[in-house]
Amino acid sequence: MILYPAIDLLDGGVVRLLKGDFNAVTVYGDNPGAVAETFKTAGSEWIHVVDLAGARDGKRGQSAAIEAIAATGIEVQAGGGVRETADIEALLDMGVSRVVIGSLAITQPETVLPWLDRFGAERITLALDVQYINGDYRPAVRGWTDVLTVTIDDVIAAYAGSDLQHGLVTDIARDGDLSGPNGQLYTRLMRKYPDVDWQASGGVSSLADLEALRDAGCAGAVTGRAIYEGKFTLEEALACSRGA
Repeated sequence: MILYPAIDLLDGGVVRLLKGDFNAVTVYGDNPGAVAETFKTAGSEWIHVVDLAGARDGKRGQSAAIEAIAATGIEVQAGGGVRETADIEALLDMGVSRVVIGSLAITQPETVLPWLDRFGAERITLALDVQYINGDYRPAVRGWTDVLTVTIDDVIAAYAGSDLQHGLVTDIARDGDLSGPNGQLYTRLMRKYPDVDWQASGGVSSLADLEALRDAGCAGAVTGRAIYEGKFTLEEALACSRGA
């Protein structure tokens, strides 16, 4: 399982939101490049980066920070505000290895599907941020400010027969609150859609959480607050994700 330590960007700083709430911001630093360098030194091969305002407003605004992160040489999976082909091209030109597409992947699959062919499935990650409502997981868009009536299965069905390889699913109710990941959700996805490499995000609070995700078969796990607040070291988390 690949561990993706997370850097969430807002106004050039490294932050975390509690359950996607822009009024519940914790700031962890003002130098994203230095944080990324620390992660790389600890042995991390990948990092997950989100432009939070870009995700909310639909316009990328953290290019300088993302460039600084990519300049460290770490593999970067980054998104937030990706709406056009030019956005993907710009991020790849900055040194980003894989571009995360969230809101548009949900609302306009007809736009995203050609990107899988143009850029290659290895270069694209579909991000599905969901809330459990009335018995179904329903995706939220625009920085989680708008929850839709379609279900996660409706969205995934739009990519049936495509080369989709990477999917990232965040349970919004657990994001940033250290309550533990939603193992039931990820097990269901892996069983129902085994051709997709699923990444888990939201709620990781302990090495036991990472072990559970690894043993369940998740291809990746994203963790942020637990590392920043010292619940475990990044070195410990990396060893755990690799089964060491």
